[in-house]
Amino acid sequence: MEGNEKNEGFDRNNRDEIFSVSVRAGKRTYFFDVKSTKKDDYYLTITESKKRFDKDGNFTFEKHKIFLYKEDFDKFSNGLEEALSFIKDYNKEKMLGDDESGYDSSESEELNPAEFMNVEFEDLAN
Repeated sequence: MEGNEKNEGFDRNNRDEIFSVSVRAGKRTYFFDVKSTKKDDYYLTITESKKRFDKDGNFTFEKHKIFLYKEDFDKFSNGLEEALSFIKDYNKEKMLGDDESGYDSSESEELNPAEFMNVEFEDLAN
C-alpha cells in the first residue's frame, strides 16, 4: 500500500498548482496561486513573502499565507473592494484639501523660478 500512497501523492502534486501569478511590490512579493482540492474544487492561496536578513547576513524568506475557498470568494471580494474604495476616496479627499483643483497649496513651499534658471555645468561636477 505504501507504493500507492506515494503514487497518489505524486498525482496530487501534479494537479495541485493550477495557476500562479507573482507580483513584486517594493520589498515584498505577493503570490496568487490557484490550487485544487481532492474533489477538483479550486481555491486561492495568497502568500506575502519578505526577504529577511539575520545578524550574520544570511537571508530567509518570511511568508504569510491566506487560504481563500470558493464559498468565501464573493464576501472576500466585496470586503476588499469596500476597503480599497475607502482608501481611494480618503486619499482623493486628502489630495483635494479645501481647493477643488486637487492642489493643496497649504502643504507646498513657495518656489522661486530664478533659483532653477542659473545652472552651471561646473556646479554639477561637485
